[in-house]
Order: sequence, then structure tokens, then C-alpha cells
Amino acid sequence: MTVRFAGNELKELISEAAQGEKYPLAKLISELERPDSFEFRKLLFQELQNAGFTGERSLTIGFTGTPGAGKSSLLGEISTSFLNTAADKKMAVVAIDPSSHISGGSLLGDRTRLSLPTRERRIFFRSQPSQLELGGLNPYTYHVIRLLRCFFDLVFVETVGIGQNEIEVSKLSDLSFLVMVPLGGDQIQFMKSGIMEVPNAFILNKCDEESLARASYHTLSTTLEFLKDINPGGSIPPIFLTSVKTKKGITELLDFILSQRPVINRKSETILQLNKWVKSEYGNFGLSVLGELQISETKSFEDWEILFKTEIAKKFK
Repeated sequence: MTVRFAGNELKELISEAAQGEKYPLAKLISELERPDSFEFRKLLFQELQNAGFTGERSLTIGFTGTPGAGKSSLLGEISTSFLNTAADKKMAVVAIDPSSHISGGSLLGDRTRLSLPTRERRIFFRSQPSQLELGGLNPYTYHVIRLLRCFFDLVFVETVGIGQNEIEVSKLSDLSFLVMVPLGGDQIQFMKSGIMEVPNAFILNKCDEESLARASYHTLSTTLEFLKDINPGGSIPPIFLTSVKTKKGITELLDFILSQRPVINRKSETILQLNKWVKSEYGNFGLSVLGELQISETKSFEDWEILFKTEIAKKFK
């Protein structure tokens, strides 16, 4: 592949993106999302590292849950509150949308339910098609998140909303939320699938009516009692009651998010995502080859990708 942005042009795009310019950042992401983006990706992250952009202090927040739980509207309200209360910070949103079976593109790319200030440099929004992935994320989401972490204090990832398969986002998130609705039957469905053990916290959204919200809260908290045996301190995860309509709980939720710190070891995350990529592209045979490399935490994703592809080529000589 011929790298379209190299040398001073790439450095300029990075510099402008760091200042909050949206168009340069969108250009970098579009290039990352190309199927043949490896050479560009390798150069980009090397340039970012050389410029001191590591993303180590950025917090990644995952929002997952069933369709109709109001994740997009809730994120819009959080964004508005963020602009009013966190003047020294920046946030980005990556929204994974359902893919068209015909074009492969995003079906909800306009995100009409989520309204953000277009000229506000402290907020950036990107919509991605899921490309029919069952985990709720597409194959390029990881690299886009890596890029956004370099420029933003908070990176929100809203998944496609497919229900019980939708746990992949927790592997990329320092903090993951399961968004539900009062008396929606979600408690039983998620308990069946085991997804209740995945989130760090729960959100009961659309709590416009107080009595229904409280009834659902008690039902959910009772459902989560089993987590006391596996959680440190013997407690259940936090549960937030929110309403976009009445603004209920938005400030408390954002305050909780802003109080958190990154917990995922980025180097261990690289190894986890490398295994995911190898299994997706090469299956169990690829994983066996990867195992022979005795991977450690000292190389970048792209360095390991080169070593792996070299080893695969040797196997087929």
C-alpha cells in the first residue's frame, strides 16, 4: 500500500487533531479504517509515540445494552453536561451502528437522536458500521480507540445494541456500563446469558416515572446479589437511575465517570487484541503459530503483526 499521508503532512494532521480540529482527525480515522491500512497504521502510531502521545491517561468507557435502551440519547445528555462541568477535559464518542447487508455501511450513521455542538473542539463524534460482527465492535474499532486515546481524556464506545453477544466492549474499556430500561424484562434475559458479570456498573435509563424506576431498581439489585461472592469487598456494582427527559441522574453519572482512572494495562490489552485478530483472520492454526512466538508486552501491535505474518509465511514455504 502507498501511504497517503507521510512525513510533514502526517505530523501536521496529528498536530491539528491534537488541537481539537475535527477534519484532520476524521481523515486519520478514515485512513485507519481502510482494509489495507497496515503501513499507514504503523507509521501513524510511531509518529504519535515520537510526539509523546501515548494515551496512557485516557479513560475508555463502554456503553452496551439492548436496542431501545436510550444509549445514544443518554450519551448526548452526558456530552452536554460534560461541556458545562469539565472545562479542562476533552471527550470522544465512537458509536457502532448496525451494518447494511448490502453495502456494509452504517444504517444509523446520521445518529439523529444524538445532538452535539458541531464547532465544539472538546467533543468529537465518530460513527462506525459494525460490519456484522457479533461482538458489537468492528475489526478497526480497537485502532480507532487507540488513536482517540492520544487526544481525549474520555473515550466513550457505544455498541450496536445486539443484546447477549455484546460483551466485547468490556475488553477495551476501563469502565463498562450495561444500559437497561425499567421493567423491560432485561434483568432476566441478561442473567440467563451471564452478561451480568461483565459490566462495572449498571444504568436504568428512561426512569421518567419514579415508582416504576424504584421497582426496577430493587429487582435489579436483588438480581445482582450473586455478585457479592465474586466482587472485592462483597458489594454489588453501582446502579444509576437516569432520565434524559427529566435530566435525572445525569450529573451523578458523569461525576462517577470523571472520578475513575484507567485500569486496563495497555500492553496486556495489545496482546489480547492481537490474539483476537489472529483468531479472526487465521483461526486456531494462527493461534498455534502465535503461541510459538512467545509474545511478551514489550512490542507494539504492529511489530507483533509483522513478526506473526513473517512466521506464517515461513509455514507455507
